[in-house]
This record gives sequence, structure tokens and C-alpha cells, in this order.
Amino acid sequence: MAKPMRADARRNYERLVTEAKTAFLEQGTNASLEDIARRARVGIGTLYRHFPCRIALIDAVYQEEVDKLVAYAAELGDADDPFEGLAEWLRAVLRHASTYRGLAAALMESDHARGAGATMTACKVPMREAGGELLARAQQAGLVREDANIPDLLQLTHVIGLAAEKTPDDPEIAERLLTLTLYGLRAN
Repeated sequence: MAKPMRADARRNYERLVTEAKTAFLEQGTNASLEDIARRARVGIGTLYRHFPCRIALIDAVYQEEVDKLVAYAAELGDADDPFEGLAEWLRAVLRHASTYRGLAAALMESDHARGAGATMTACKVPMREAGGELLARAQQAGLVREDANIPDLLQLTHVIGLAAEKTPDDPEIAERLLTLTLYGLRAN
């Protein structure tokens, strides 16, 4: 069991998350960690004690949104059409990934992390479980290809978010690319 944080450590943690969220909205997820620490009125060492890597800070900032996506997946688990439930959830994931510049790329990087030093992000596990349940339901109904898996679908969603970020003059590109992905996902 983790030891509870001291009150001053908790305040520092909360200030870091608040300032990181603001910085990520303004500058994207590649915002300077030193600047975030300065804005939170702590040293960079304090930031790294709480968040040993950028992905850990991103996880903390986006945990609330991830909780909402997981809850939304649970709601969609009762959809009359399991394929449409999965499709709607992937659209919500895409909207989430497109909210902050650089988030899609950061999520893709965390998906490729391997080896002893790799961090399995705290947000990834519940997202994969939630999406995996929707995918399994659609596959059991014979609506989705059996060879589809949730890590690939989440990666595709992140790629679509990145494409949309890199093509700001085409606001419809994300929906078109997701529609193509969903078309390819259908069982024959």
C-alpha cells in the first residue's frame, strides 16, 4: 500500500498537474517541464519526484478524461448495435486525443515503449480493458473481424488524431479517416 502524501507534497502535486494542464492546452504536450515546475512554484526535482517521465505527467493530467472514456465505454456496452457502440467510443477517444496538441503523438510513443525502462502508462490499461470489452462484444455478434485487437484500434485512432493535428485546414479529415477505419473493421 502506498504511503499517503504529506500535505505540502499533495499541494505540490496538485499545482504541478494544474499547471501542466494549462501548459499542455497552450503549448501542447511538449511544453517545457522546467516551465511547468516554475509556474507551479516548485523546482524541477520536485516535478521529477512526482512524475519520473513526461508520460507520467501526461497520465496525471488526463486521468479525469480517461475515467470519463472508461465510463462511456461501460454505457455503450449496452448498445443495441455493438458495432455502433464500439464506433461511438472510438470517436470519443479521437476527440480526446485531438483536444491537446501533441497528445496523439505522446500516446503513440507510449504504445511503442519497450524494454526494462518502458513505462506502461496508467491510462493505457483501463482504456484497453474498456475498449477491449466493446470490441469483444462486436466480434461475438459477428460484426467485427476476428483478427482486430484493441491495441491496434487505439493506435489507429491516435494516428488519425495526429493526421488531423497536422492537417488543420481540413476539419473533416478525422471523421473521414475514422470512417475508412471502421469500414475496414467490419466482418465480411
